[in-house]
Amino acid sequence: MKIANKKVTAERLVRDALEKAKHFEDYHIFTFLNEEGALKKAREIDKRIARGEKVGRLAGVPYALKDNFLSPEGETTASAHILQGFNSPVTATSVAKLEAEGAIMIGRTNLDAFAHGSSTENSYFGPTLNSHDKQRVAGGSSGGSAVAVALDIVEFATGTDTGGSVRQPASFNGIYGLKPTYGTISRYGVVAMASSTDCIGFFTKTPEDMDLLMSIASGQDPKDMTTLPDYYNTEASAESGDSRLAPSRPSSRGSGAHSAPVVAYGLESPNSCARVGIIKDFDNDSVHPEIRKALKNKVELLKSKGHEIVELEMPALKYGLAAYYILVPAELCSNLSRHDGVRYGFRSEKSKDLDALYENTRNEGFMPENKRRIMIGNFVLSSGFYDAYFLKAAKARTLIVKEYEKAFSKVDFILTPVSPNPAFKLGEKVDDPVAMYLEDVMSVSLNLAGVAGLAIPAGETKEGLPLGLQLVGPRRSDKRLIEFSKELI
Repeated sequence: MKIANKKVTAERLVRDALEKAKHFEDYHIFTFLNEEGALKKAREIDKRIARGEKVGRLAGVPYALKDNFLSPEGETTASAHILQGFNSPVTATSVAKLEAEGAIMIGRTNLDAFAHGSSTENSYFGPTLNSHDKQRVAGGSSGGSAVAVALDIVEFATGTDTGGSVRQPASFNGIYGLKPTYGTISRYGVVAMASSTDCIGFFTKTPEDMDLLMSIASGQDPKDMTTLPDYYNTEASAESGDSRLAPSRPSSRGSGAHSAPVVAYGLESPNSCARVGIIKDFDNDSVHPEIRKALKNKVELLKSKGHEIVELEMPALKYGLAAYYILVPAELCSNLSRHDGVRYGFRSEKSKDLDALYENTRNEGFMPENKRRIMIGNFVLSSGFYDAYFLKAAKARTLIVKEYEKAFSKVDFILTPVSPNPAFKLGEKVDDPVAMYLEDVMSVSLNLAGVAGLAIPAGETKEGLPLGLQLVGPRRSDKRLIEFSKELI
């Protein structure tokens, strides 16, 4: 990342980023531009540098903030009408950590309202356009953040991933997008969707930048009791008790381009070669042929570098999408119940009594997809249906967790598509919820299992649309996952 210095000032970097944001205004990337605040902070950093004071690792680096992260700058709307007018009194832990290192937020990015969607078409502010083709979707829910990085407006952007909302837009726009191990980064100060699957992630253009951001943002937070101790910045970042995973050691693969010391990926390997699993169930005619070809090309690349490819059968993953769209709506309908028009945000003016206030505020304030998921969630939790739906989905989730544990007893990483298709056309699936949900079929199981996943660029289609794959690792393998992704370049 560019760090502000006496040759490139923080103010210059911020002004350039703001100018680019305005230039690409028709892509509907930002819901708010933090011009005054960003320039003020940039000037303060420049003064500190001029005085020879120590500055952070991200000093002067402009970034974009997904508009479901709380911070005092601008309204936090989550791209939903019902949160318009809400100015946060608190700052998200992840935001505080980034800005303590000198990062400068230039604006808030568009998303599917409350992160409910896979295309950023469910936003109250309108859809964000794909960075490569303005007739296609940006992916979702973190579409604005992905496009801000892909168009080189900012060096990095924040995102949230509850079922693929970082990885899928990263794939659709040809950049890196990380869903860390559940609990790696604090969720405090981020608008909740489904609390047992929500993860904080980032978009970058390089694995090195991703590593830097993770080293800053990860760690335990007393304000989020689900956070893990900071394994990312320790030498051994393996799951406790997993003897197969190891820290760095020199490669012994011989001379040439790959003879330099690299990360060792498994203790059972005689050198730094990794065992990479390919899920047999994901290689079928429902996957776009150019994505299957991209996967094959990366497999051949890994083989040429001496890595072992292992074919995996993971039959429990077929329950992933159904389980996800029962469990997640059940959680989100509970989380959204706090939006009532009384305490903060939008309030309907049509109401004559309290019941009408609740009804009218929610009817006017929630998007159609929000309402759909609220109804699904209340249905699966209702008396007489809990055992038939929610309980069965919870059991299926346990099977998926065990499926990943079994797979990672055989391999170090898994390589799969992120989505069965490249970016689709705007409006193509917006009226077909099932078709839209099927876009998540390859991504949701990672969130149900809590494992780490990194979307990586994997070429382009004949039409010039980006293609992406996801590299999956066991819990707490995030650092090695990022390091190994360099083998796929």
